Amino acid sequence: MSTEDEIIRKRLLIDGEGEGDDRRLTRLLKSFLRFCSASSEDPSERENMYQKLCITISQCEFSMNKMELIQNMNSQELTGYQHAFSDIEGKISQAHQQIAQSREDLQNARQIRKNRETYNALVKIIEEHPARQDTHCQLEALEKELKTLNEAKKSLESKLLLRRKQFHLLMLSIAELQGVLSDDAEESMETS
Repeated sequence: MSTEDEIIRKRLLIDGEGEGDDRRLTRLLKSFLRFCSASSEDPSERENMYQKLCITISQCEFSMNKMELIQNMNSQELTGYQHAFSDIEGKISQAHQQIAQSREDLQNARQIRKNRETYNALVKIIEEHPARQDTHCQLEALEKELKTLNEAKKSLESKLLLRRKQFHLLMLSIAELQGVLSDDAEESMETS
């Protein structure tokens, strides 16, 4: 079965476009052999054979020229397809590069957006607090007030200490005076 398929395939390849090129060549060969083997019996018959031979040869030449033109056209189409293929490959490669560049741009844009969101969040936090210069001025004012209050505290503590000492001295003086008064009262009672 496979040999029959191979024979049919070979005949189709030899036959070309299926226009009977193989049969035409076989007929040409047979006609040529008949023409050569024919005796010069009748010149009109010989002329007739010659004309048929010329017609068959011209048909074969026409078929050969046609096949040659088809082959040239196929070669040109193949070259065109190869150019188109290389152009398409170049465009595909360029598209891949553009896709890669677009992905990189997208990543950069995402990072920029993330940074911008972080920046905006920090700006909101910073805006909630007073400016550094205002805070510094307030801090200096509070430090001055604290210093003044510390000085007032020291002054009041020293006055308090002085008053305690004075009060203690007063209490001692009162105690002595009471002692003196009670001694005097005892003496006056003893004398009376």
